[in-house]
Amino acid sequence: MPIGALPAVLRRNTLSRPANPPAVNSLDPRTDAGQAAARLLWRAALLMAASAMLFGAMAIVIRLASKQLHAFEIAFFRNLLGATFALPLLWRHGLGLLHTDKLGFYVLRCAIGIVSMLAGFWAIVHLPLAQAIALSYSTPLFVTIGAVLFLGEVVRIRRWSAVLVGFLGVLVIVRPGAAAFSLASLVPLLAAAMSGSVAISIKYLSRTERPDAIVLLTSLLWVPLSLGPAAFVWQRPQGITWLWLVLAGFFGTTAHMCWTRALRLGEVSALTPLSFLQLPVVALAGYALFGEQIDAWTLTGAGIILASNLYIAQREAALARRRAHVPPAA
Repeated sequence: MPIGALPAVLRRNTLSRPANPPAVNSLDPRTDAGQAAARLLWRAALLMAASAMLFGAMAIVIRLASKQLHAFEIAFFRNLLGATFALPLLWRHGLGLLHTDKLGFYVLRCAIGIVSMLAGFWAIVHLPLAQAIALSYSTPLFVTIGAVLFLGEVVRIRRWSAVLVGFLGVLVIVRPGAAAFSLASLVPLLAAAMSGSVAISIKYLSRTERPDAIVLLTSLLWVPLSLGPAAFVWQRPQGITWLWLVLAGFFGTTAHMCWTRALRLGEVSALTPLSFLQLPVVALAGYALFGEQIDAWTLTGAGIILASNLYIAQREAALARRRAHVPPAA
């Protein structure tokens, strides 16, 4: 999944929890419940901000590692380290966590995920960092389309309008027909589209599979699937490149942990804007470390995509609250 991408299943799971309103206003800061809610909100915000900056740091060390290694080999080492970090889940849940009757679906999902990852890593290596990351934020737009096509979800005119506005932001960044247009800018869009497919598959699997099982099986399957492409461009990492690879694994895993914990503590509609902190991190790093100019077109397009994603998240939150308060049929 591209950096910064938000799986729709997490939106649903964090927003559709049954509501049991307390007798007092839990948002009133003068009450104990209000103070506790405020602390949780601040903690969720700090975790989401940390996640965004760590994902940005991962993109930076991927670019640094690319001075010696191909993007496909970097992706393999990222997956290898990620699987290593996921292995403690077996100690927690036992070998039964590996049991599933949907192994074929897992393989298909992971194959699509590898296409997304390889395209995303290639974009980080070959495009300006800010542009690659900004385009990765289009994933929720593809998720909305996929949810309609494959899950039968109903999307009304307001969310469709937000999707169209989001793609307008994509066009601002890519600028087809302009002299600055490059076919390479379509690669992160491929990554975003494939990442959207992965998010849809997570929504399907989450109906019957445990979240830790999805994480572990995906991590394990990604290792052999990414080894094949890496083998064609293999070079033995040397010197400081090993440090960049280890840091890529550490930053990516830690960012994912902060991200999932933030979504458990707070609503995604409130946290979505903080995920865009990744963009200034990589834009400044690109300028300071790689001499990349900060493109006004990229920043403008990213702002449009942010507004679109924010509206979609807020709209889904409102719909989820409405569903949560509808009493079951007698």
